[in-house]
Parts: sequence; structure tokens; C-alpha cells
Amino acid sequence: MSEPRTRLGRIAILWRGDEAERRSATLATSRFKAVFAALADVGVDAEPLVYEDDVLDAVRAQLATFDGVLVWVNPIHQGRNRSNLDALLREAAARGVWVSAHPDVILKMGVKEVLHRARMMSWGGDTALYRTVEAMRAEFPARLAAGPRVVKRNRGNGGQGVWKVEMLASPCDRPMARVLDATKEVSEELALDEFLERCVEYFEDGCVIDQVFQARLGEGVVRCYMAGDRCAGFGHQKVKALVDAPAARAQAGPRLYTSKADPRFQRLRRLMEDEWTPQLTALLDIPRRDLPMIWDADFMLGPPGDDGAESYVLGEINVSSVFPIPDDAPAEIARRVADRLRSKL
Repeated sequence: MSEPRTRLGRIAILWRGDEAERRSATLATSRFKAVFAALADVGVDAEPLVYEDDVLDAVRAQLATFDGVLVWVNPIHQGRNRSNLDALLREAAARGVWVSAHPDVILKMGVKEVLHRARMMSWGGDTALYRTVEAMRAEFPARLAAGPRVVKRNRGNGGQGVWKVEMLASPCDRPMARVLDATKEVSEELALDEFLERCVEYFEDGCVIDQVFQARLGEGVVRCYMAGDRCAGFGHQKVKALVDAPAARAQAGPRLYTSKADPRFQRLRRLMEDEWTPQLTALLDIPRRDLPMIWDADFMLGPPGDDGAESYVLGEINVSSVFPIPDDAPAEIARRVADRLRSKL
């Protein structure tokens, strides 16, 4: 008769939901059921914890009973943000509860500012950062005159606050631009200063980023999923967002998930595991053990290298609420969680 598996600890999986979801949440029916099952397989007890601001005190009491918590909550959702939740998670972490991803880690790597901080890495490119409305008004027009740019608010998800901007020939002294909201399919033409006025609210998140537009965007975006510092799979998608060409838009479709062994992306996997993730953690001063249990990096295709090898340009890093995930990812997450809990024993 085999000996019972040693239990490594007890963690919560936390996501946002209303009262009805709080009452009905179970391990077997939630969207995270594969993660719950993988955690059980490695000796980790996990339970659902459904959050909303109106039950903050109850969640605080529950968090105190866990060794750790895996958090899946978007930075912006139906007009709400994470400010109250992040304060609660910092408080829990200070009491000794392990939090992944910790809000301070998210603020380092899960915001668009990282595109500017890491622009000198080989995944980087022509990227500008504006701390104030005045700086953007003064500097952005000259950059735009050189070619199309992509403007991004510092915190967001689902394409919120992301725009493709192109300068238009104007018969008058007032510069005109064509702008395309990443959440919409039809662009509009307006005065450049009117577009800049729309960006004013984005500075509430600390800054605005702008990157040169990548001409190969219509060929698709590759998402590399990471569990800590190890690859957990890939997703490839032909996108509509910011793509003007009708033929390319017609080919757009859902993200297709594959394992970390997908031969198409082995160069990207090696770069992420062996080069870029170590460089990023050193740049951002994030200890390896504090990397999120699940995060991803979205890459556009850049110009091929001199040797013909594919090149990749970082478009964003997602940390706050990475889901759906490849089929192999729950097992990778569970292994990283088990390692983290063992390190606390």
C-alpha cells in the first residue's frame, strides 16, 4: 500500500465575481478547474476565492487562512480597477501570505512602461515614453511625422487605450491624423490635437507609451506563456486589432494554443528562457522566485535577421489575468507552485 502524498500547503485561486458566483464557485465547475486538478496532483490543496470590493473584509479574513494565493483579476473591468484589491494583497503579503502575482511585481513588468524600460533588449524597438500631457504634445507630432505609431496607456487589457495613429496630409496649419482604436474596426480622421486630448485621462496611470507600428502585424501575434522562468506553451493568432488591410483582417481568427514543444517557436522559447527572462528580471530587480506563476509576452514579427532567422518585437507583457492558457500550462503552473511552497518549508 502506497503512502499518502505529503501535502505541501493550502492556496486560494482568486478571481472577481458577483454574489451568485461566490455562492456557486467550485473546484470542478470554475474556469480554473484544470489548474485546481493539476495542483492537487502535486500535493497542493487549492480552494476558490471569489472577490469583489463589497466583500473585501470577508476576503481579508479568508486570505489569512491560506499559505498563498494565485490571483486572476484584470487591471480594468467594467469601469472598475484593482486599487482596493491590490492594497489587500499587499497587506496579506506583509503578513506572510505568498501572493502571485504580487501587485508590486505587476507594476514592474505587467504595465506598458516595461516596453520602454526594456527597449534596449533585442526584443525592443523604437519606443517613447511620456510622463506628462505637455511632453506628449511637444514630442509626439515629430515622431508621428516619421511614420505610423501605436499609442498605449500604461495599464489596460483587451486593447483598451491602444491606438494606431497615422499623420494625414493637411491643407491647413492644423495637423490631421487617422486613428484606429484597437477595440474597433473602423478608423476615423480628426485633428491631431483632438486625439491628444483623448489621451489626457491615460496619464492617471502614470505615463503613455508609443511604439513604431510593426508592418508585419497582419501576419499574426505569437504569445509565449511562461510559468515563472519556464515556457508553458504558445498561442498564435491572426489579429484584426490595428490591422487596416482587408485581406489580412479577413484571415483573423481565434488564438490557437500549442505546447512548449511546438517546433515553430523553439527559437522564441530559447530566447525567452535563456536570454530575455533573465535580462528582464535583472533590469526590473525581480527575484526569480517572485516571477508570476503564469504570465505571457506578446510578440509581433520584426524584420528577418541577416541570417534569415525570425525576429520578434515585444508588444506587451500580461501578468494580471492570463487566461485562457494552453492545455499544458496548468501542469507547469502546478510544478512552479509546488517548488515555491517547498521553499517556504
